[in-house]
Amino acid sequence: MSSEEMSGRSATTAAQVRKDLSLFGSFGKRGLGYDVADLSERLKKILGLDRRWRVALVGAGRIGSALVEYGGFAERSYDVVAIFDSDPSKVGERWGGLRVRDISQFVSVAKDQGVEIVILAIPVEAVPSVMEYVEEAGVRGILNFAPTKLKVPERVAVKDVNMVMELEALSFALSQEDEEA
Repeated sequence: MSSEEMSGRSATTAAQVRKDLSLFGSFGKRGLGYDVADLSERLKKILGLDRRWRVALVGAGRIGSALVEYGGFAERSYDVVAIFDSDPSKVGERWGGLRVRDISQFVSVAKDQGVEIVILAIPVEAVPSVMEYVEEAGVRGILNFAPTKLKVPERVAVKDVNMVMELEALSFALSQEDEEA
């Protein structure tokens, strides 16, 4: 596949495809393009998708429930291995074959299960105490649905999911289309 073909399938140029791929090494052959199978495998390795990731969910509320029920995580190498909450009425419930555990067990369970990524689906007031557990357990990545910016050590990667900002970006895009029409 050529960089021209790849650019045609995305919102970029052939030159940008070549430039972006060159940041990670040499992939294609001038005039011949890229071997799709080889490129796919190398990109999976670069993106960390060539292995399974062990994930813990903190927050057994509505967002947490929707996330656990989503089947796409396991298909894409993310295994939810533990669920935590602080609400005694939720602790002990079974979700998708897992028992909801009390958040006080987070450090020991996360270490035993080899948790590398945590999904936070908790209210803002719960963040400080939960973050103490997350840091103590040595978690390296956080997907944050909590409506606040997290203060984490430099070694921890955080991706914030702010649905209101995403909706605002979408409404902006729609507003621009309306003005052009």
